[in-house]
Amino acid sequence: METIEIENLKCSGCVSTIKTKLMNVYGVTEVIVNKDTETVIVEGTANRSEIVDVLSAIGYPEKGNNSVSKKMMSYISCATGKFF
Repeated sequence: METIEIENLKCSGCVSTIKTKLMNVYGVTEVIVNKDTETVIVEGTANRSEIVDVLSAIGYPEKGNNSVSKKMMSYISCATGKFF
């Protein structure tokens, strides 16, 4: 089990996008996202660095690694998550 604190988590659309993307990572068996604590808990055998890379690519980098481009990407991911 990996617990990762992330940036830019705003709403249920963000939660949906994160869960969808991480469940497609080989070895991930469960994803729990907590908006209040801005944490993602991932269960399974997936490599932590791969999980962090996926989160960063969709705009939710690990705490302390945020940037303007990551913030913009998170808004796109958030909007996408609201529709799917």
